Amino acid sequence: MKEVEIFTDGACSGNPGPGGYAAIVKVKNKETVVSGAEKHTTNNRMELIAVIKGLEVLTTPCKVKLYSDSAYVCNAILEDWIAKWRINRWKNSQKKPVLNKDLWLTLNDLLSVHKVEFIKVKGHADVEYNNKCDEIARSEIKKLDFSDEKPAEQ
Repeated sequence: MKEVEIFTDGACSGNPGPGGYAAIVKVKNKETVVSGAEKHTTNNRMELIAVIKGLEVLTTPCKVKLYSDSAYVCNAILEDWIAKWRINRWKNSQKKPVLNKDLWLTLNDLLSVHKVEFIKVKGHADVEYNNKCDEIARSEIKKLDFSDEKPAEQ
């Protein structure tokens, strides 16, 4: 299996609000950057989408070290929340529907293809590629065009 490193980050201006995501996929000396933004989203959705988009770049099953500063994403995997949610018919510990179920299902499918080790890193610390992802995600938010939206009624 090809060994890959993926660094991810999501950002949101307001939560909810406009958000951006970025993933840097490193295979040997080659880097691929995947990024984008949504006008109305949450930070957790952007964190999940960054992970998904990073994994979707891979065309064959890979052994992946995935670096994320998202406790939401890392804990769901490392503490196997997904299995608990599935057993509980996609309800959380408070018996409420799991947020972002659509993204969790997509991620779960990708995890069945690749052998992924999730590594929780400290946000905005000394992890160079996670800092780059943060910069890219924030820059994606600035590219959004809100000119077609109606102003809020007063």
